[in-house]
Amino acid sequence: MFRDIYPVVMCGGSGTRLWPLSRSGMPKQFLPLAGDKSLFVQALERVGHRYGFKAPIVIANNEHRFLLAKQADDAGLALGRIILEPMGRNTAPAVIVAALEAVAQSPDANILVLSADHLITDVPAFHDAVERAAAAARGGYLTCFGIHPTSAETGYGYIKPGEALSGTADAHRIASFKEKPDAATAQAYLASKEYLWNSGMFMFGAQTLLDEAEQHVPEMVAACRDAFGALESDLQFHRLPEDRFAKVPANSIDYAIMEKTDKAAVVPCTIGWSDLGSFSALHDTGEADARGNVTKGDVTLLNSSDCLVYADRRLVTATDISNLVIVATDDAVMVTPKDKDQNVKQIVEALKANGRDEAKLHTTVYRPWGFYTSLAINSHFQVKELCVYPGKRLSLQSHNRRAEHWVVIEGQATVTRDDDIITLNANESVYLPVGTRHRLENKNTGMLRLVEVQTGDYFGEDDIIRYEDDYRRSSLANQT
Repeated sequence: MFRDIYPVVMCGGSGTRLWPLSRSGMPKQFLPLAGDKSLFVQALERVGHRYGFKAPIVIANNEHRFLLAKQADDAGLALGRIILEPMGRNTAPAVIVAALEAVAQSPDANILVLSADHLITDVPAFHDAVERAAAAARGGYLTCFGIHPTSAETGYGYIKPGEALSGTADAHRIASFKEKPDAATAQAYLASKEYLWNSGMFMFGAQTLLDEAEQHVPEMVAACRDAFGALESDLQFHRLPEDRFAKVPANSIDYAIMEKTDKAAVVPCTIGWSDLGSFSALHDTGEADARGNVTKGDVTLLNSSDCLVYADRRLVTATDISNLVIVATDDAVMVTPKDKDQNVKQIVEALKANGRDEAKLHTTVYRPWGFYTSLAINSHFQVKELCVYPGKRLSLQSHNRRAEHWVVIEGQATVTRDDDIITLNANESVYLPVGTRHRLENKNTGMLRLVEVQTGDYFGEDDIIRYEDDYRRSSLANQT
């Protein structure tokens, strides 16, 4: 049924409207916000091989390459090409690059464009919509997935369907696209029952998409072809060269092509869809109590209603509140009225302007070898917990401004210290003076956990000189 369809999963979002849950180092698509699996893994599962789809083409930010590969591998999900963008250029260039990749694999390919951070709860209905969209795409149409609205949402664009396409089941030409409306206009759209939400999901014949792009944004296609033709292989990833991709004009697929083409179509559907673009959306998709409260974690509410409360690693209590969002992580607390939650991204911008790491990183930071959690820091020391995956090792490195003490908590560590190789078991430790070349390795089948105590006058992640690295990273640790 889906044998000629190449799913394209776009992973580029930063999720600033869901801070502090979502941060640029670990954005919402990689978090289990709805269920026990990340949104990215759920997106891959919906278009898995068992349904007949081709292996997904993933378009991702360079910073998240190891994270997405690890999540897919842990879930047992095969990926096709992973194409890395050196910088964001909005959705149109990403879709054009994906179409070039699909055509290179099969001239008759269809591409199903999906966002990694969307929630879809009715998978059979989604597959039915994909089948209808594929029929329209094979007929030469560029097809949107239009969601039957359930509320007067001002955060989505809208689509007005036109005449039905002949020979297809419930697919229509698009009469008009509408920008995100104000509250009154959204209410009018909902009452009329003539409009659909624009989900940002699409189905195209890959070559048809390229032909239309050539007609409407030829300079973008030329720049994308130039960058795609110079793809650089790096482990299992394929990088678009920064100097070439920087020349690609930035634009959305809607503005660049869909609103200009005479081949635009829409498939109306009800698939339990949400872009989870706000805390209000999270509230609406959660399981509410009798007073409309949605909670996660260790939360106690009294005499409160219509609230969303997230508690991570600590007890959160509140009394006599309503229509509030409260999110408490191990390093930040955020409180906002639920109807003002779109302003959370302004908090993130303020934190960035003040140079706060909390805008970008959680206390737990993921690396290709494992992850670390910052436990305590002041001007003279930092304490971290390091967890190293089985069979992985850190780079051979040294520091100019800090010494390190490692104490093994669980597993067995193989430590390189200058010319010595040391084996450490649980409750054993090693001291690494400033300037020592060192490496940590887990040669075993279980997780390696240790406590790292850093002492010195500077603990930034840029105080690393790398001599050897299995993951081809630059000398700076923040180049993930």
